[in-house]
Amino acid sequence: MLDRVRRRHMEQSNQLKQNASRVGVVVLVLSILLIGANLRAPITGLSPLIDNIRSDTGIGNASTGMLTTLPLIAFAVFALVAPRIARRAGIERTLFTGLIIIAVGLILRFFTPVWMLFVGTALAGIGIAMGNVLLPGLIKREFPKNVGVMTGAYAMTMNGMAALASGISVPLSNGLGSGWHGSLAVWVILTLVTMIAWIPQLRQRVKVSISLPNKGKKLWSSGLAWKVTGFMGLQSLLFYIMITWLPTILQNQGFSESISGWLLALMQLCSLPTSFLLPILAGRFAGQRGIVSIIALCFVMSFSGLLTGITWISVISVLLFGLAGGGVFSLATMFFVLRTQSAQESAELSGMAQFIGYLLAAVGPTLFGLLHDVTSSWTVPLALLVAVAVVLWIVGMGAGKNAYIN
Repeated sequence: MLDRVRRRHMEQSNQLKQNASRVGVVVLVLSILLIGANLRAPITGLSPLIDNIRSDTGIGNASTGMLTTLPLIAFAVFALVAPRIARRAGIERTLFTGLIIIAVGLILRFFTPVWMLFVGTALAGIGIAMGNVLLPGLIKREFPKNVGVMTGAYAMTMNGMAALASGISVPLSNGLGSGWHGSLAVWVILTLVTMIAWIPQLRQRVKVSISLPNKGKKLWSSGLAWKVTGFMGLQSLLFYIMITWLPTILQNQGFSESISGWLLALMQLCSLPTSFLLPILAGRFAGQRGIVSIIALCFVMSFSGLLTGITWISVISVLLFGLAGGGVFSLATMFFVLRTQSAQESAELSGMAQFIGYLLAAVGPTLFGLLHDVTSSWTVPLALLVAVAVVLWIVGMGAGKNAYIN
């Protein structure tokens, strides 16, 4: 009789532990998705308000351009810093620190002095950089058998919230009594909710046990690491050039300002299905060269279509870029996981690739616009993007090979 009671007690205890474990996994998944939702919205919500900010504050075009450049510079610089912080504090606490920095930055953007707008935007970029770099490593560690699904889910959440922020920033500015200040600061609500959801993860004290200095040296001398870095950098370059200049290109082809804006939003919405599905597909294959080829072909067709200047072809080109753009970012993120053997290696590779990638992204839109000014046409700049897409394919064929960095 006593043995039966003990067995029943043990079974109930095990069941409770299993239930608690399931709840913990659900909370972790939702928390990761919430962090993903914070990684683009504070930036994409700024772009549609640029004209209002310029007219309200009186700042010049060069200063206005810095508002979009500052986050990219922060992405690059802190891509190298974040893994080093995570070595000492752990990934979970470093991510929480990043959320705090984002929240402080968003709050600063609410206040009137224009310098707070710049400082707040830079701080938001620093916090976002920590999430950009560390989430792939965390996913590799916690979900080794479901890397593709989790990568796709957080990438889709990130892109979806980015598109939403682009679409509602102006209505928020008009509807809130504080104008663009309130529209920029309102995203702190999302960040605060994410911080609360992330608190249970702070009990984790997982630290890195590999030889970091030697691994870091090997990483920067690895040909495969540089191919992954090149792939990340070129896709970032293409994305931020298109985000910056696509509406202007379309307007020069005869589209209205309103239609050009909606096509930009549609481009981002088209990225959602591929950003979710492609990592799942990539995770099922040992190598990803075929996927790289399809993405590169879509880019070539997109830029070639824009070169024609024909209205309906341009619309299809925008849709093609959206599909390829969502997939290529997710694939680049998957390479951080697929080409490494541990969570910390993944974070280190992510930091290296994003450092180079976002430096390219920071200068890309300016150089693209300069090339347009020199040639007085969009033909040469768009033809250059076709060439970049070809280079992306060449580099991606190396990054997509079934191998580990060693």
